[in-house]
Amino acid sequence: MEPASPITRRSLLQGSAAAAGAVLTGVYPSRAAAEANSAPGNKPLVIDCHAHLHQQSLPDYQERDHLLIEAADKLGIDKLCCSILTRSRPASVEGFQECNAWLVEAIKRFPDRILGWCYVNPEHSKEALEEIRRYVEQHGFIGVKLYNERVCIDPVVFPVVELAIELRVPILHHAGHSHRPYPNQPNISDGGDLTELGRRYPEARLICAHIGGGGDWEWSIKAMRHGANVLLDTSGSVIDSPMLELAVETLGVDRILFGCDMSMTAGVGKMRALDISPADKQKVLGGNMLQLLAMRSRT
Repeated sequence: MEPASPITRRSLLQGSAAAAGAVLTGVYPSRAAAEANSAPGNKPLVIDCHAHLHQQSLPDYQERDHLLIEAADKLGIDKLCCSILTRSRPASVEGFQECNAWLVEAIKRFPDRILGWCYVNPEHSKEALEEIRRYVEQHGFIGVKLYNERVCIDPVVFPVVELAIELRVPILHHAGHSHRPYPNQPNISDGGDLTELGRRYPEARLICAHIGGGGDWEWSIKAMRHGANVLLDTSGSVIDSPMLELAVETLGVDRILFGCDMSMTAGVGKMRALDISPADKQKVLGGNMLQLLAMRSRT
């Protein structure tokens, strides 16, 4: 068997079809979309829709963040959609406020590379809604990150979804399906829950996080068949060979987003192995995410 060729920026982007445009970080998304349409060269982008930066309470947080950007450079990833999470959950108001403030500072350190997800705990409805509006409208964050504080079909989550619709931004939701309980995540959502939420709110754009993050990925993919407004990100360390093929076959290429969730080489390796057309691969690598980012510029 011939040795595998090394992963390079050129090989990751090989097969990408027409340009997907460009996206600007750290400013209002509507302005970003306008500038993307006139970007010279129309270079196709690779966008990791699911990444995390580190809390400033860690003494080496800057080094850790630089290592992430360095890995993205080596693997040909142009933009990373990041959140910073509290160390324990459920997150307090002070906890998620601190994390989002840290992310603003990180975007200033990496102004051409990082896009921000606003992380909130929907249990604190008033503060969560204020936080989302502030960080989307004033800091150009691209959407909302929800974790496992509440199952997504809990009514306490509905005001967050309704605000995301108003602001025309997507929600990236932590998810996983297991046939036995997650002891530390009693309120985890799965693809079926997100599909149900999507039926309730057809105007919403929901992202089911990390299909490769563990649990029964086949069940999750099939549960999402009829959730036309629910997308799936490819991230996670699981690299089972039929996983992404089943996702494309079942959901269609327009509902798949490239992501790593810090499993960088696994995330890129799965995409290299995925046998779809160059045009479809570029949709997954960046084009579909650009469509979500463009929602903010639509009237």
